Amino acid sequence: MWESETESVRGREYGNGVLSSNKHGVKTDGFELRGQSWYVATDIPSDLLVQVGDVNFHLHKYPMLSRSGKVNRLIYESNNHPDLNKIALEDLPGGPEAFELAAKFCYGIAVDLTAGNISGLRCAAEYLEMTEDLDEGNLIFKTEAFLSYVVLSSWRDSILVLKSCEKLSPWAENLQIVRRCSESIAWKACANPKGIKWAYTGKPSKVSSPKWNDLKDSSPSRSQPVPPDWWFEDVSILRTDHFVRVITAIKVKGMRFELIGASIMHYAAKWLPGLIKDGQGQGPADDMSISTNSNSSGGTGSNSWKGGLHMIVAGTKDDTPSIQAKDQRMIIESLISIIPPQKDSVSCSFLLRLLRMANMLKVAPALVTELEKRVGMQFEQATLADLLIPSYNKSETMYDVDLVQRLLEHFLVQEQTESSSPSRPPFSDKQMYEGTQRSNNPNAKMRVARLVDSYLTEVSRDRNLSLTKFQVLAEALPESARTCDDGLYRAIDSYLKAHPTLSEHERKRLCRVMDCQKLSIDACMHAAQNERLPLRIVVQVLFSEQVKISNALANSTLKDPAETQYQPLIPNHKTLLEATPLSFQEGWAAAKKDINTLKFELESVKAKYLELQNDMENLQRQFEKMSKQKQTSAWTSGWKKLSKLTKMTAVENHDIGPQISMAAEQTRKTPRRWRNSIS
Repeated sequence: MWESETESVRGREYGNGVLSSNKHGVKTDGFELRGQSWYVATDIPSDLLVQVGDVNFHLHKYPMLSRSGKVNRLIYESNNHPDLNKIALEDLPGGPEAFELAAKFCYGIAVDLTAGNISGLRCAAEYLEMTEDLDEGNLIFKTEAFLSYVVLSSWRDSILVLKSCEKLSPWAENLQIVRRCSESIAWKACANPKGIKWAYTGKPSKVSSPKWNDLKDSSPSRSQPVPPDWWFEDVSILRTDHFVRVITAIKVKGMRFELIGASIMHYAAKWLPGLIKDGQGQGPADDMSISTNSNSSGGTGSNSWKGGLHMIVAGTKDDTPSIQAKDQRMIIESLISIIPPQKDSVSCSFLLRLLRMANMLKVAPALVTELEKRVGMQFEQATLADLLIPSYNKSETMYDVDLVQRLLEHFLVQEQTESSSPSRPPFSDKQMYEGTQRSNNPNAKMRVARLVDSYLTEVSRDRNLSLTKFQVLAEALPESARTCDDGLYRAIDSYLKAHPTLSEHERKRLCRVMDCQKLSIDACMHAAQNERLPLRIVVQVLFSEQVKISNALANSTLKDPAETQYQPLIPNHKTLLEATPLSFQEGWAAAKKDINTLKFELESVKAKYLELQNDMENLQRQFEKMSKQKQTSAWTSGWKKLSKLTKMTAVENHDIGPQISMAAEQTRKTPRRWRNSIS
């Protein structure tokens, strides 16, 4: 509770909150309540009946006419009952309670002004037109003075008056009570609390902050320091539209954006319990309920909310939305609109949980898009549990994969924008720039890559997840974001387990998103024995691992000792194996054996291929011979037989010798004559 040093003096000037009128025409000892009616304790009979809601007030004309211009006008406009006039004030702000205080003031009865009744009485005085034109020191003047000099100088009273204005719309807005209280609260929240007596109003007395009742006896060095978030709990009891007004005023005063974001998170945790519950897929009625008794100051919930922000865009509404869902939708839309634009003003986990509720409650698409961009600004801070947002749009998949795809795209756009932005920002943007660049480091993409791989591993178990969505999300990040593809291989293997009916072409297409050269030894060992992977991918994994081992051996012998002073050289293959763990050696031995087996099978296939090729050539020759024999005529076959007979005769003559040489000559001449005769 803020207590100004001059507050008690001003309280004495206004009778310590006791308001009275010096002029009254009817002597009375007070008001008496009989059932639902108020009577003036006097012997003079009543000549005026005022009905406010369900309560009747039996009053007298003169005290009311001398103070209220509205009552004066209503009485003279009514000529139905000259003896007993009855007027009804159905729309009186503040209700019967405020009118009772105003009537007592007209009769000169002392009225106690408090932070709880001052706003209603001020609005009622304006409604009844109790101005200075009718009487000096009328109710409007005195209530306005009490507001300005007593209420606005106190932290606690400003909070309570602003809280009481929830039922006085639009009168409290038109009379600037909400604006003045909001600015008073903002000024006190941003001011240096050193040397000011204060205490919490929203916490129980057991855990309330210390009170300094006598600052003269306590030195500033010995006093307990004030925490920077001392005002969070007090402001959180306000209705959302009034909370937005206070936060907006605090922004204008120049408070740090981290504190503003922390106050928004505190308010959301109080009025949106679904943000801190770990329930997924539940409806708004089961997962979230606005707590109307969560604060100890008697704050009411927002179920009776009739006001709100006019700048908030209405979202898509269901046919029969519950009142609770409407209120929570309004709270979420209001909080999104006042989140500071600086990075890290609120945590990424808070933004993702707010985004989950926004999708569940069908918040305005423009605000959801703005919230998605905010998540993309600090996407590297997200966790897997926060990313597992159920799909509320009647999609086939269990989780909203398209949403994560959009968040990733916003992150990449933000990274590209920051990399191309000038290194020296303007002085006016220094604070925003420091908050933006504080967590911007080259490892952001690597953290996002690990997060996306974990998310793919989790959602790959969904049988309704299409191969295209999996591939698009996996390939969204650049290749430089992943130094190791073990997480991506784990996601691919999980997807193959959940989708055993994939064709060979689809499995090859799925494995293209993975770089076999970026797999660790453990992943290579697992992939070499994985029957779900295509054979070509297994061979690539084994070959890439063999190349890496060979390069490591070759580089170890070429490195300069000065360059490897922190890493001992590996002189030979035997030392390399000795330095490798036994499990890795066994796995590499099995992998090498598989490589040799594949090489042997490849050579066998080559040999069989050559053998089959030779057999094919032989068959082709035989086929050609057979086809030629079928095409020969009888004349050609006769000449072939004659040439064969000639060859046989020459062989026989060679065996007989020179004794029959003359006969051979005659034999050779005879065919010549025969040929001539034939020709």
